[in-house]
Amino acid sequence: MTTSPSPQVPLQHPRNAPAQRKTPRKAALASFLGSTLEYYDFFIYGTAAALVFPHLFFPSADPAIGLIGAFATFGVAYVARPVGGLVMGHFGDKLGRKKILLLTLGIMGLASLGIGFLPTYSQLGVWAPILLVAARLAQGFSAGAESAGASTLTLEHSPEGRRGFFTSFVMTGYASGMVLATLVFIPVTALPRDAMLAWGWRIPFWLSIVVLAIAYWVRTHLDETPVFEEAQERRQVAPMPIKEVLRFQAPDVLRVAGMSIMSVMQTIFTVFGLAYATADAGFDRGAILTVNAVAIGLSMFAMPLAARLSDRIGRRPLLLTAAIGCSVTIFLYFLALASGNIVLVFGAAFLNMTVLYSGFNGVWPAFFAEQFAAPVRYSGMALGNQFGLVLAGFGPMIAGMLLTPGTWGWVPVAVFGTACMLVAAGSAFWSRETAATPIGELGAPYLVGTARRRQAETQQPALQHR
Repeated sequence: MTTSPSPQVPLQHPRNAPAQRKTPRKAALASFLGSTLEYYDFFIYGTAAALVFPHLFFPSADPAIGLIGAFATFGVAYVARPVGGLVMGHFGDKLGRKKILLLTLGIMGLASLGIGFLPTYSQLGVWAPILLVAARLAQGFSAGAESAGASTLTLEHSPEGRRGFFTSFVMTGYASGMVLATLVFIPVTALPRDAMLAWGWRIPFWLSIVVLAIAYWVRTHLDETPVFEEAQERRQVAPMPIKEVLRFQAPDVLRVAGMSIMSVMQTIFTVFGLAYATADAGFDRGAILTVNAVAIGLSMFAMPLAARLSDRIGRRPLLLTAAIGCSVTIFLYFLALASGNIVLVFGAAFLNMTVLYSGFNGVWPAFFAEQFAAPVRYSGMALGNQFGLVLAGFGPMIAGMLLTPGTWGWVPVAVFGTACMLVAAGSAFWSRETAATPIGELGAPYLVGTARRRQAETQQPALQHR
């Protein structure tokens, strides 16, 4: 049950604040484009890790060893994400959302462009994978701040009663980025093998500069959020946001981390599933990439619908439905892959990603941000979300290690995914419902805790005087 803040607690979004001076559509567009770049870069890396990096950066006599090595570099970005969340979340809560989001956008775009120019193992030896890991760490550092910052910025620009809908465009950018990445890679995979390994794989990384330029231009024309500006005017900016959020809202950070583990489903589907489908199940690379692009592309429409529904019935029902549903349909997806029938594969992918996973992806940007009060919102969301995503980053590598020979070798992978969904479901169940809570009353533990601290500080001089 949510505790209402005392009358002494100032609201972060008073009715007379200039919240309506700019349309939330611009904030949603800025977040959409930033997320498109982030996930475009992440998906082209994941696709390259599944298809070409084992040959170019991790050559081994055993193909499985090379694949695990490539998946490990995919995962290291998720280790860097909490660091990016900690650092950029701190400055996002102190200096403003917009400034930090411009910086993270530049880091992500330049790191991806750099990967496109990297020499391979045959050209540079062991330094090639080392440089690849360094670029991947930069991507992770940037991504760790991007999703929390974009969610916070959009949420704080959104009108009451529609926060879920507008903030869902953060993850609509995920679907857009994935579709763009897949569409770019389909003609690359159609090249002769030698051409693809020599230069074709670099093209998707070079093209990231286009998305970067568009997203950067839109964000430069976006105002800072009225919630942050009001906090500055009232001198409510937390001096040490991480310390403050852990002091008053540590349980919320843990619950957000638990819910974020659901992203394991996404990385198993898009990265491990691609490798399994092409190497073990015998599917054509282009066919599986097309299935993934269509299934996730359709979620661009499903996610805003799920978020709009959450504005009416609450966030938790959607998250719980997604977690339980994905637990079942991941088994259907691998059964479809084992069958060799591409129509069944698409049907299972549609249920798993388009219908059910959209209930998570469309809702979490608003729900996670709503768990925290404005002075610590960026830091709290980034901290919980990015620590939870570490497991998701290593999901493909863990799945590769769990895979056993034979027709049913995928079962341990599906069980692993289901276990992660149960953790996410439990965390969602024990979280506060926030859909109908006014934005100024979000993060009740922080609001009540800081009010009591101020009251104690006010009373202390009086007691000393006596």
